[in-house]
Amino acid sequence: MRIALAGLAALAVAMGIGRFAFTPILPMMQQDVGLSVAGGGWLAAANYLGYLAGALWAGATRATAATAIRAGLVVISVTTLGMAFASGFGTWAALRLLAGVASAWVMIHTSAFCLESLAALGRPILAGVVFAGVGIGIISAGSLCVLLMAVHAQSASAWLVLGGVTIAVTALLWPMFRVAVGAPGPARASGRWTWEQARLVLAYGAYGLGYIIPATFLPVMAREAVSDAALFGWAWPAFGAAAVLSALGVTLVAGRYSNRAVWIASHLVMALGVAAPVFWPGIGGIVLAALCVGGTFVVITMVGLQEARSVATAHANANAARLMAAMTAAFAAGQIVGPLCVSLMLGTGAGFAAALLSASAVLVAGALLLVRR
Repeated sequence: MRIALAGLAALAVAMGIGRFAFTPILPMMQQDVGLSVAGGGWLAAANYLGYLAGALWAGATRATAATAIRAGLVVISVTTLGMAFASGFGTWAALRLLAGVASAWVMIHTSAFCLESLAALGRPILAGVVFAGVGIGIISAGSLCVLLMAVHAQSASAWLVLGGVTIAVTALLWPMFRVAVGAPGPARASGRWTWEQARLVLAYGAYGLGYIIPATFLPVMAREAVSDAALFGWAWPAFGAAAVLSALGVTLVAGRYSNRAVWIASHLVMALGVAAPVFWPGIGGIVLAALCVGGTFVVITMVGLQEARSVATAHANANAARLMAAMTAAFAAGQIVGPLCVSLMLGTGAGFAAALLSASAVLVAGALLLVRR
């Protein structure tokens, strides 16, 4: 349980703050520094570009898990605090890019460290606790921002508070990840790519593109639907709560349904949630989107990587590490394309509706790719 809770806390910092703290803070930055939605899309893309670079870097290095996790947490602390004191779009973009690199390191190495350790101890079912950290981080960061908006605090204050939280958690976790225990080094690529492997990569990339639009702009859309911060600010914590419950709940149905079936169903539920604000304008559609997308994106991460192991095992020439690395890269690439598409569509006057419907269609296509003949 100590290992699972340490993993939960590390992922809460890496994803809730390093990756997604910008989402609930974006409406605050719009108000007090005049950041546009299109500008927010470019800053989000910088973070996701860093995540892609970090994922590729993590897959190519043989650093121990302890070293990588500690270094990543320190960088997230520094870049989060830096956002409180920085001014100018270029500096913001550089800080968000570095935070993305560090988040990828913590995400990948924490997963490897915890899953390997839990399997060795005969408690792999606690993996659900580890991945619940993503939702815990989102809830915590979102709730803090709601409280700060309620007292009319500036966006710099939000970055400062979250940076302080990150430093505290990093200090608490420092002795938990021992240098003596390391994740296995990256395996060399081997064998030929099969269509079965390729469509897992494509479907995982579709997932990255499909979920990232609401994951980035949900509070902004909620702010357009209702002006009361006490209402629109809770859209992001609701997203995180759904992620926590789904990560824990999926362990209860483990074994009843195949990973592939859960993945396909999650894609379709997410597609419904992404399109919901278009057909149900107002706060009702926003809440449905938060629940559908938040309730599936951690599940897809878990079952997608488990399916990668199964496919690699079934093919003699396949390499599980290689396949997972390719899926992670496709996921990160989808996250880069998504916010850029929103920025371009908003620039042409298309609005959020076109972006949401496009993302929903991509998710449905990803589900169809996963269907076996």
